[in-house]
Amino acid sequence: MKNWLRYCWNNIRRLSGDDAYERYLLQYAEHIQAHNVDQNNSEQIGSESPLSKKEFFKQWQDGKWKGIKRCC
Repeated sequence: MKNWLRYCWNNIRRLSGDDAYERYLLQYAEHIQAHNVDQNNSEQIGSESPLSKKEFFKQWQDGKWKGIKRCC
C-alpha cells in the first residue's frame, strides 16, 4: 500500500510539474558526466553551474507562456 501511494504521489508531482527542477538537476548532472567522459576528463566544463530554482522556474514559465501560443 505504501509503495502504491508513493507511486501515485510521484506521478501527481510529475504531471503538475512540481518535480521539474529535480528532474532538471538530474539531467544536468547526467549531461555533465557524459560530456566529461566524452572528453576523457581533459576538458572539464565545471565552470558552468546549473540554474538556481528561481531562475529555472522563471525560464520554464517564460517558455510556456510568453509569445503567441496558437496555431492560427
